Amino acid sequence: MPLSAWVLPDHIADVLPSEARHIEELRRGLLDTARAHGYELVMPPLLEHLESLLTGTGEALDLQTFKLVDQLSGRTLGLRADSTPQVARIDAHLLNRQGVARLSYCGPVVHTRIDRPLASREPLQFGAEIYGHAGLEADLEVIELARACLLQAGVQGLLLDMADVRVIDAVLAPVLLDTARVSAIHAALATKDVAALWALSDDLPAQVRHDLCALPRLFGAVAVLEEARRTLQPSPALHQALDNLAWLASQVQGMDVSIDLADLGGYAYYTGMRFAVLAHGTRGEPVELARGGRYDEVGAVFGRKRPAVGFSLDIKEVVAAVPPRPLEGAIRAPWGMDTELRAAIAQLRSAGHTVVCVLPGHEHEVDEFECDRELVRVPADGGVWILKNL
Repeated sequence: MPLSAWVLPDHIADVLPSEARHIEELRRGLLDTARAHGYELVMPPLLEHLESLLTGTGEALDLQTFKLVDQLSGRTLGLRADSTPQVARIDAHLLNRQGVARLSYCGPVVHTRIDRPLASREPLQFGAEIYGHAGLEADLEVIELARACLLQAGVQGLLLDMADVRVIDAVLAPVLLDTARVSAIHAALATKDVAALWALSDDLPAQVRHDLCALPRLFGAVAVLEEARRTLQPSPALHQALDNLAWLASQVQGMDVSIDLADLGGYAYYTGMRFAVLAHGTRGEPVELARGGRYDEVGAVFGRKRPAVGFSLDIKEVVAAVPPRPLEGAIRAPWGMDTELRAAIAQLRSAGHTVVCVLPGHEHEVDEFECDRELVRVPADGGVWILKNL
C-alpha cells in the first residue's frame, strides 16, 4: 500500500494519548462547570437532512458544511458545522418549554475549509445556551459562564471583546439595500476595509456613508461607546445597543473589556450583542478561544421564535493554549492469576487509581502513566499485596 494511503486530509489530525487525555479531562471539566451553573446536556446528531441542518443559518454555514447522500432515503444529508441550529431545533420541537431552558452540548463538528491558519477542520465544539429570556441578565450569565469555563481549563489573562450587530443595522436603517450589497458591506466591515466601504456607499446619503466609514475606527476601550454616540447618527436602536454594551462592560468581572463596533465575524444568525473571549498566545498575541452572542431569530425557522443567547469554543484550541496538565502517578502491578493479587488490583481501580498490569516480557517498558508506586507481595513468598513507592 503506498504511503499516501496513510496520509490524512489537510487540517485533519489524529489525537495521540497525551493530548487526548488532556482533551478528555478538559471536556469533563467544562461539562461539570456548565452543569454547576444549571445547564442540561443535550446530544444532537452529527448529521441531519440538509434542509433541517441549514435552515435559517445563511450562506456562510452552508459553505462550511460537508454534504452527502443518504443511501437509505436518497436525500441529501449534511455533517454539522455548528451545533447551535440543532440545539435551537431541540428547544423548539422536542423540549417545547414555556420558561427558560439552559442547554449545553459537546461534540465534533466538521468544516469544509479553515477560517484561519493552523485551524482544524474537525473542532470539538463545546457550548452553552439560554432560551426564553430576552434581558441583559441572560447575556451577562453567558459571558460569565464562558469566563468560568476558560478559567476551569487553566486559561489566564482573559480579554472580553464585545460588539452589537444592531449598530450596523441602525446605521443602514435609513436606506433600503439588497441582500448582496448588505453582505458586501458586512464583509468590508469585518476586515475594516474603509476603501471598499467608501466604494460600496457611493450612492448612499452622506450621513449613512460617513457612519459606515467611521465604524472601522470605533474600536478600543469602553470609552469608544461615547465616541460612537458623538460620531454616529443618533437613533433609539443605536442608543439601545450602545447602552446595553455599556451596562455589560460595567458588570463584567475578571476580564479586560474592549469594544469593536465593526466586528461581524462568525455566523449570520446573530441578532444583537456578540462577544469573543481572548487570551494571550505563546508569542503574546491575542488568541480567540470562545465566541458567542444573542441570536433571537434562530428558532423562528423551526416555528418557535424566542430569545436565545449562548457561546461556544473548540476544546482542541483551548488545549493548545494552556500548559499540559500533570499526570497523576499510576500504580504498576505484575500480571498474574493470583486471587489476592486480582482482588487488590480491583480494589485499587474501584477507588479511582490507575493500575497498569505489566505483561510478561515487558517489565522494563515505559508508558505514559509514569507509575510512581508498585504493587508488591510482602513477603515475596506468599504474604499480602501492598503498595511500595518507586
